[in-house]
Amino acid sequence: MPPHDPLLAATRRHFFRDCGVGVGAMALSALLNRDAAAQPRRDPLAPKPPHYPAKAKAVIFLFMAGAPSQLELFEPKPELNRLSGQVVPQSFTQGKRFAFIKGDAKLLGTRRRFVKAGQCGMDISELFPRHREIADELCWIRSMKTDVFNHGPAKCFVNTGSPQFGRPSMGSWLTYGLGSESDSLPGFVVLQSGPRGPRGGAALYSSGFLPSVHQGVPFLRGPSPILDLTPPPGFNNQRQGEFTDAVRDLNRLRRDATADPEIDTRIAAYEMAYRMQTAAPELMDLSKETRQTLDAYGAQAGRPSFAANCLLARRLVERGVRFIQLYHTDWDHHGGSLDLTRPLDNICREVDGPCAALIKDLKQRGMLDDTLVVWGGEFGRTPMGETRETIGRDHHIDAYTMWLAGGGMKRGFLYGRSDEIGYNVVENEVHVHDLQATILHQMGLDHTKLTYRFQGRDYRLTDVHGHVVRDLLA
Repeated sequence: MPPHDPLLAATRRHFFRDCGVGVGAMALSALLNRDAAAQPRRDPLAPKPPHYPAKAKAVIFLFMAGAPSQLELFEPKPELNRLSGQVVPQSFTQGKRFAFIKGDAKLLGTRRRFVKAGQCGMDISELFPRHREIADELCWIRSMKTDVFNHGPAKCFVNTGSPQFGRPSMGSWLTYGLGSESDSLPGFVVLQSGPRGPRGGAALYSSGFLPSVHQGVPFLRGPSPILDLTPPPGFNNQRQGEFTDAVRDLNRLRRDATADPEIDTRIAAYEMAYRMQTAAPELMDLSKETRQTLDAYGAQAGRPSFAANCLLARRLVERGVRFIQLYHTDWDHHGGSLDLTRPLDNICREVDGPCAALIKDLKQRGMLDDTLVVWGGEFGRTPMGETRETIGRDHHIDAYTMWLAGGGMKRGFLYGRSDEIGYNVVENEVHVHDLQATILHQMGLDHTKLTYRFQGRDYRLTDVHGHVVRDLLA
């Protein structure tokens, strides 16, 4: 058959075009791998430029897991107290979903006393006396709203922008967009206190479909904060360094052969782990803090607590960590063994002083201006009571309170308002997606541009929602 025969030409084109395991594909793969290997490699957590100049360089999120009652802490409602014991009008509950209470639930006033604190005049309960000392440092949002009324999905919604597990958390998005200033600690650290971990578990600080280097790293209590970080007995620094170098070289060979970007994450993780063997124990050792500092926080060296975690958060920011999340559990006051009396007294006592000390400490060290501190839970509590053995409040998604401090937020600023019984927002609603967009904005990131393509579409923390609440910005 002559070489110019049309059938032969068509067969040749078919061979090179469609045979995925053929010579053409192998040649193309070799060229791509050669080009990929020639590209300079970098630490996935190396600092990256923001979209625009940032007001904050780090975030500390004080997450009160279980949902604090805004009506016992920050929202005195005289009309609610006057109407206490009456059934809420049906128009308020029609079409609404609650976790436990029914439509015939009765309104419940609060027995807590409130004081107007600071020049801003914020109402703060007797349960939070130390918060009165920092009232003029805080930006108070009294008009928060969320979409999800059960704990696990609601926590996931605040942290990842979705009630479904599997999405990247806010800390992961921030380290993906900005990297980290620390070369010896993770860019995203999780600290937990209370009798148990938060509902939702590791999904709340997951990297989701982002590279796993952006996963939140939980630090454990005690001198060995990270599992499997301490080398076995007899394995000295020299042998550890030789092992790390050998693993790195093997990973590089595999990366150059496959051009798999996840291998860069693996290399960075081994190298970070080696550096953390020295940095993490030094970080966790609070004995080098002054007695004055320890007393201000209420922390004791070697004793885990929310107070110690607040002090660790400051130390982590000093060491360049980008996002620190503190989870403190047992804020779920439905009634029974967790009602609105002594259990609420106890948990407020655990967090009030350390939160105030953290704000004062950051300010005294000149760190508050570029550290954004966020305080709040996954939702609020109902103005209706929930009766078990004793009385409490159910989950409420339509109006609750959070506060922010530092990082370019207004100081001593009261924003938003709920109605006379604390049921609905009537002024300046702030949705969870708006809060997320505002946090990213203060870190120099446009929430509409911080995206990642996964399964054929672009994802972002705020999904297709959210706007920056510019009224809150200094």
